[in-house]
Amino acid sequence: MAFLKFSYKPKNELEKGGRTAALLQTDASEPEKTCPNCRKAVLLSRLWANANTCPCGYHFRMSARQRIDFLADKGSFRELFADIQSADPLDFPGYQEKLETVRTASREKEGVLCGTAAIGGEPCALFVMNPYFMMGSMGTAVGEKITCLFEYALEHRLPVVGCTVSGGARMQEGLLSLMQMAKTSGAVKRHSDAGLFYLVLLTDPTTGGVTASFAMEGDIILAEPGATVGFAGARVVEQTTRKALPKGFQKAESLLDCGFVDAIVPRVDQKETLSFLLHIHREGGGL
Repeated sequence: MAFLKFSYKPKNELEKGGRTAALLQTDASEPEKTCPNCRKAVLLSRLWANANTCPCGYHFRMSARQRIDFLADKGSFRELFADIQSADPLDFPGYQEKLETVRTASREKEGVLCGTAAIGGEPCALFVMNPYFMMGSMGTAVGEKITCLFEYALEHRLPVVGCTVSGGARMQEGLLSLMQMAKTSGAVKRHSDAGLFYLVLLTDPTTGGVTASFAMEGDIILAEPGATVGFAGARVVEQTTRKALPKGFQKAESLLDCGFVDAIVPRVDQKETLSFLLHIHREGGGL
C-alpha cells in the first residue's frame, strides 16, 4: 500500500488534495473559549449546554453562583450570612485594597456563598466556594460563614452539601486563618454527632487548609473528574521527599484509587447524584 501511494501521480487538483468537509457555519459574533486540555476553541453556548464542560471532558471552573444555579432547584436558594466579610485584622500591606478589587471584580463579598436550597426536591444547607474570589482562600470570614451554616443546619435538622475549591488558608490573615480549620471541624463534628448527613463535592483545585479540614470530613466525598486535591503543592512535596511523583499525583482519580474519594462524578450527573444521596440519607429514612 505504501508503494502504491509512492508511485501514484495525481491527475488533477481534486485528486491531489482530496475532498474536504465543508466548515461548520457558526455565528461569527459568538464568543469562544479555548480548552486547556484539548486546545480546541469551543463555543460558549455549547459549553454551557454541557454544564460548562468541554466535549473532551475537561471541566471548566464555575463561579459560586453559577454552580448554585446549576445544582439547586430553580428559585430555591436562599442566601444566609451574606453580611459576614473579611476585615484586615493584621493590617497586612495592600490587603484592604486587594479585597476591594476582588469584590468589585467578582461582585461577591466573600470567597464562599452559604444558604439553604433544594436539590432535586431534597432540602439542604449549601455552601459553595468561589474560585474567582482570591481562589476561594479561607480567611476568618469564610470560616465563620461555614461554621454558622453548620450551626444553622444543626438547629434546623438539615443535611449539608459543600462544594469546595480553594488555594488554602489566606496568608494575609496569618494564624487567624489557620484557626478556621479547627473551628469549622468542630462545627462539622457537632453536626455529625447529631446524626445529620454531610456531603462534599471536591472541585479543582481543593488544597491547603481547606483539604486539611472540612473538605475531607464529609460522610460521602465526591470529586469532579481531573480535580486537583491535596495539601501541599506537588512541587513542594517533590522537593521535600526528593522523589519523582507518580503520574496523576493529587488528581481526583488517584485519590479514588487510594480511598480518599468515594466517587468521581461528571458535572452533568452531579445534580441527580446529589439528589439521590440526599434522599437515601434523609432523616427518618430514605428509600
